[in-house]
Parts: sequence; structure tokens; C-alpha cells
Amino acid sequence: MGRLNYAMPSDKDTESKAMASELHISFKKTREICHHIKGMKVDEARSFLEQVVKMEQAVPYKRHNDKTAHRKGMAAGGYPVLAAAEVLKLLRNAENNAEYKGLEPSRMYISSTRANRGRVIRGMYPRARGRASPKNTTTVNIEMILSEVQ
Repeated sequence: MGRLNYAMPSDKDTESKAMASELHISFKKTREICHHIKGMKVDEARSFLEQVVKMEQAVPYKRHNDKTAHRKGMAAGGYPVLAAAEVLKLLRNAENNAEYKGLEPSRMYISSTRANRGRVIRGMYPRARGRASPKNTTTVNIEMILSEVQ
């Protein structure tokens, strides 16, 4: 796998970055989470993601919402627990990077977050009479940039 670069340029003095590569989670659900938490303060985003992991708060689905049930207080939505747990790990990583740089994580917000499709890990599933079917695993790359509130 080649080196991944960030899609957005960042200011090294006032921003903190984190990236996770080749996660075995759903791209569609991760995209919806990233879209929802962009622009939130770090504390607000962390509490939201913790509630999603506990299945107390649903994530609104804007794009991939065909045949998705309505949730309390919103239209189509769901509880993507695995994807929310991975995004929460990435958020904590970005917070720790900010502390290491001497920034204050409680005064930061999520300025950029995006999910990209990673590589497909090919696999085969054995079937009857010597045949085989594909059993592919899709992966996701997530990047997050935290900025200080001016």
C-alpha cells in the first residue's frame, strides 16, 4: 500500500491531524458519520459518538437511506456501532496529537473529516462441486483535521 496524503492542506501551528487506514468497516456508514460530525466541537463530537456506540443516539442518513427506518427525532437513520467506535478512536488520536503539539483540545473543532474507500481484500469462499465464489472485504480510509476556534 502506498503512502496516503491528506486531502486538505493544514496549518501546522493551529491544527492537529490523524488518519486511519484500511479499516474493516462499512464505507457508507462511515461517510454518514463523518458528514454529521464535521464542524462539531471536539467534546460535542466525542459525546455524540459515545452515545452512538451505546445505541442511545442515531446517526442521520442523508445519502444512503433507501429502505431505512426513521429514528426518534429524525428521518432515516441508524446505529452504526462499529464505524462509530473506529471514528471515536481516530478522534481521540487527533486529540492526543493536539496535546502533543501544545494545543488545547477542548478549544478545537473538527474542520475536516472524510472517509475514502480503501483497497479490496480479495478472498474465495468454497462451494459445492469444486467451485468457489468471491468473498471480498472492503476497507475504509478516514482522515480528520482539528482546528482551533479563533
